Amino acid sequence: MDHLTYHAETIGNRIAVIDDRPGFQVRKINYNEFNALVNQLTNGLLGLGVELGSHIAWWGNNSLETLTAMHAIRKAGGVSVPIPYRSTAQEASYLLSHADIEILIIESTYLPIFLSVREELPNIQYVIAYGSNDEYPSILLWENVLKRAETPLTEGRSENALTMIYTSGTTGKPKGAMRRVGGEINQYGALLEHIGWDKMEELIFLTTGPLYHSGPSGFARRAQLVGSTVVCQYAFDPEDWLRLVDSHRVNATFSAPTPVRRITALSKEIKDKYDVSSMQSMIANAAPWTMALKKAYLRDFPPDSLWEIYGSTELSVCTVLAPEDQLRKPGSCGLPSPGVEILLIDSEGKEIDKPDVPGELYARSVALFDTYYKSPEKYLDDHRNGFQTVGDIAYKDADGYFYICDRKNDMIITGGVNVYPAEIENVLDEHPLVHEVAVVGVDDEEWGEIVSAVVVLNEECELSELVNFARKQLSGPKTPKVIMCVEELPKTGSGKVLKRELRKQVALYVESQS
Repeated sequence: MDHLTYHAETIGNRIAVIDDRPGFQVRKINYNEFNALVNQLTNGLLGLGVELGSHIAWWGNNSLETLTAMHAIRKAGGVSVPIPYRSTAQEASYLLSHADIEILIIESTYLPIFLSVREELPNIQYVIAYGSNDEYPSILLWENVLKRAETPLTEGRSENALTMIYTSGTTGKPKGAMRRVGGEINQYGALLEHIGWDKMEELIFLTTGPLYHSGPSGFARRAQLVGSTVVCQYAFDPEDWLRLVDSHRVNATFSAPTPVRRITALSKEIKDKYDVSSMQSMIANAAPWTMALKKAYLRDFPPDSLWEIYGSTELSVCTVLAPEDQLRKPGSCGLPSPGVEILLIDSEGKEIDKPDVPGELYARSVALFDTYYKSPEKYLDDHRNGFQTVGDIAYKDADGYFYICDRKNDMIITGGVNVYPAEIENVLDEHPLVHEVAVVGVDDEEWGEIVSAVVVLNEECELSELVNFARKQLSGPKTPKVIMCVEELPKTGSGKVLKRELRKQVALYVESQS
C-alpha cells in the first residue's frame, strides 16, 4: 500500500501540509485530504496518457501544489524532474529538452519564462499551470486537471517511479541523475531510526531551501514516510523562517549552511522575538558547515539538535555525524550511514585501509542512483564493483570517522547550490572582449564559496559589463560575484589552467578589496 494511502487510513486527521507564506491565508490540509488531492492529480495525469516512465517536470516554489505534484508523479509511475525555479529561459530550455519532458506542471509565475522558449520544446505535450486564473492558449489549468475521481486508477505504479535530478558534470552541462524511489525508501527506515525521527511523537518538518534540490526534497519525502507535517516556506527569508519555527513548533529540518548563517546573523532583538526551543533535529548538509557556523547555531538552538550528513544527489546519504560528535570531531562528516559501505581508493586504484590517508570516496547502498540520463558512460567511469563516486577526496581517522578534504573536480558549492565552472566559462567566453576566462570558487563565510571569474581581455571594458552579460544567461547563484582581470592565466606545461593558483590569486584580490 502506498504510504500516503496508509497514512490517510490510519492518521487521516493529522495535518500533512501547511502552506504558510506572508500576505496569504494559511492553508492546512490533513492526510486524508492530501491523499485525495494527490489521487485527483494522479488520475488527471493518467487521463492525459501518462504511462510508466513518462517524463514529467515540475517548476515552482515550495508549496502545497509542489508537494502534490511530486507525489502524483510518483503514484502515476512517472519520472519526476524538478526544474529550479530560478532558471533563466536558456537554462530551463536545456533541462526540459535534454530530459525529454512530456508534461510540465508549472507555477504561473514562471509561465512567461517558459513561454519564451516554448517553440524550442516540441516534445512537451501538455502544460499544467497553477496559481493564477489567467487564461493562456494551450495551457491547462490545475483546477480542470483535478476534476477526476478521488480514488486513483492504480496504486501499483509508485514502486516503479523514478526521480531525475540534474547535477553538473565534467562537461559543464547538467546531468540527469536517475534514481528509483523504492530503493531510497528501503534504506531510509534505518536512517530515520538512527536520527530519532521514528521516536518523535509528532514530527513537524520545515522546508529550509527549495524542494528542487535533492536534500530538501529528499528529507521532506522521508518526513512524510513517518506521517509528519511538512511546513512549506515559499521562499527563504531568515526572520520568516524563525516565525514558522515558532508558530508551528517545528522540530525538524534540513539546511545548507547559507540559510543558517543568515538566521544566526540576525540581531539579538529579532531572534529574541521567536521561540525555537522546539527544534530537535537540524540536518546540516549541501555544503560543509564551518566550525564557526556550528558554534553560532548551537548558541541559538538546542545543543543536542545538530546533526550533519555527507551525501550527494547521486550517492544519497553516505555518512552521519551525531550531535555529541559535533565539537568532539571537528571537520568530520561522521560515520557511515546505516546500510552504506564506503571505500577509499588511492590514485593507483588500490583500497586504503590505513587511517589519515586520503583517497577517492566510493559508496555502495540500495539508495545509489541508477545512471545518468543519456550519459551512461559517465556513470560507468565512476563505477567500481557496485560502488560509485562523485570524485570527492576523503580520509578516515582511527575511530572510523570520515573527513572530506578536497574535491577531485572543480565543483563550486555556493549557498548550497552546485555550480560547475565550465558552464559559466562558456557564457563569458561569448563576450566579444573576453580573450580567455577561468572560473573558480573562493571560500566565503556567508555563501560557503563565491563564484569568481578571472578574465584575460582583448581590450579594456567595465567589469560590471561582464557581470550584466552573464546575468542575462545565468541564474543568480551562477552569476560571478567577483571578476578579476589578469594579463594571462597560469597554466601547466600541457596548457591546463592552474586553478589552485587562481584560487590563491582571487582570495588575495578579494581580501585587498574588503
